[in-house]
Amino acid sequence: MDYNRSYSPKADQLQIFEYHLELATEFKKPLFLHQRDAHNDFLYLLKNFRSEIVGGVVHCFTDTEEALQDYLALDMHIGITGWVCDERRGARLQQSVAKIPLDRLLIETDSPYLLPRSIKPKPKSRRNEPAHLAEVAKKIALHSPHELEEIAQATTANAKRLFGLPNFK
Repeated sequence: MDYNRSYSPKADQLQIFEYHLELATEFKKPLFLHQRDAHNDFLYLLKNFRSEIVGGVVHCFTDTEEALQDYLALDMHIGITGWVCDERRGARLQQSVAKIPLDRLLIETDSPYLLPRSIKPKPKSRRNEPAHLAEVAKKIALHSPHELEEIAQATTANAKRLFGLPNFK
């Protein structure tokens, strides 16, 4: 749900999100969730379906600590992107990452967007890609009590468990 850009009326977004939740319960699939400036409505519907869904990730989390606690209370995973690497906009998120339990943490690109601003030297292209996930993990390690390797191992295990991914060598 995205009330920030308002590409669709709120009533339509609510209806489609509820249908999305119904499909996830029917097919027993985890959810990949987007929420922007719609926390209260989003949380209300998610709470109503939480006992029936197998899990999910709140993608590209940039919200408040209160919202973070709401999602963690529902046992959701929290997806962190290159936003955490942005010295201009990411300060609040940098403070919040330490409060995400390792078993609920995921890292993601939001490709092609949110290239980590802390990458040195700057890539020629502004296009984000999976190769830059290491920079996101480094920034999380900088702002949390966890070591980089611990974050890498935990987020990999979390993604495999949540999405039923095979073990790759």
